[in-house]
Amino acid sequence: MAEWRATARAGANIALIKYWGTRDADLNLPLNDSLSMTLSDAVTVTTVAYDEDLAADEVYLDGERVLDDRADRVSRHLDRVRTDYYRVHARVASVNSFPGGTGLASSASGFAALTVASIAAFDEGLPDEHELSARARRGSGSAARSIAGGFVHWHAGATDEDSYAESVFPPDWWDLRDLCVLVSTSPKEISSARGHRIAAVHPFMGARQRQLPGRLTAVQGALAERDLDTLGTLVEAEALEMHGIMLSSTPSCFYLLPATVAVMHAVRRWREDGLGVYLTLDAGPNPHLLCRGRDEARVLEAIEALLPGTRVIANQPGQGVTLVQEHLL
Repeated sequence: MAEWRATARAGANIALIKYWGTRDADLNLPLNDSLSMTLSDAVTVTTVAYDEDLAADEVYLDGERVLDDRADRVSRHLDRVRTDYYRVHARVASVNSFPGGTGLASSASGFAALTVASIAAFDEGLPDEHELSARARRGSGSAARSIAGGFVHWHAGATDEDSYAESVFPPDWWDLRDLCVLVSTSPKEISSARGHRIAAVHPFMGARQRQLPGRLTAVQGALAERDLDTLGTLVEAEALEMHGIMLSSTPSCFYLLPATVAVMHAVRRWREDGLGVYLTLDAGPNPHLLCRGRDEARVLEAIEALLPGTRVIANQPGQGVTLVQEHLL
C-alpha cells in the first residue's frame, strides 16, 4: 500500500436544544439530549490521505500547515480510527466555507468530515450512521449531529456506544432558513471544550437539566407541525438561558458583542412589525436568525439595513456527511 485517500463534506449545525456541559470530557458525553439543524452552506471539506512514507501526520487548514494543538487533536482522532484499521500516518487537508473558532460549529463539521474520510480512505466500507455519529462525537461532541442531515436528535446516552445522533426529520421536511450573521470572525477567548467543563459545575445547571426533557419534546413537536412561532419562542428562550449560564459562570464565558445585542433587539422589533423571525446563538457572538423561506429576502434586507456590509451565511436544512470525488490532496 502506497497511499489510501478519501474526501468528505459535512455541514455545521445549529443547536435548537443546546449541548452545553459534559459529564465525561474525554468521551464528550453530554449532560443532556439535544436537537439541531444541519446547515447547507456552512460546510467543511476534508481529505485524508494515508501514506506509508510519512513519519508523522501532517495537517493543513485552509491551505496553511497547522502545527499547534489543533493538529494534535486531529492526530488523536486518527489514532482512534487507526486502532481499528491500520497504523499508518496521514496528510489531512480541510477547507471551511466559514470562519472557524468563532462559535459556528466548525469542529462539528470538521470532525464529522474527518471521521468519514479517515475511515473511507481504507476502502473497507463505512459503518452505519449510528456508529459514525458515536465515532465523530469522540473528536468533538457536536460532530455527532453533523453526521446526519436535516433535523437531528442527539441522544445523550449512558455509555460511549449509546451516545449518538440520528435524523428525526429529513432536509426537505420544512423550508426553514437559518441566516447566520457574522458580526465577528475572531476566535473565541474561551473554547467550547473549556466552556463545557465550566458549565458542568454551574449552580443553575441542575434546574436546567430538569426542564430540558419537556422543552426538547415541545421543540420536536413544533418541528413536526412546522410551527415557526412555537419553535422560535422555545428556541430563543433556550439560547438566552444557555447564555445566562455562560455569563454567570466562573470564569464568565462572555461571548456577546455589541453587534450581537443589536441584532437581538432588532429581531424583537421586526417581529412586532409582523416579520416572522427568531434568534438563536451557540457558544459565540454570531446570531442565527430562523425564518420561513418565503421571508428570507425581507430578513436579509433588514439585516443589511441594521449592519451594512455584514456577511450573512444563508442556510437551508442540509444533507448529512457525504463522500466527494474532488480531493484536496
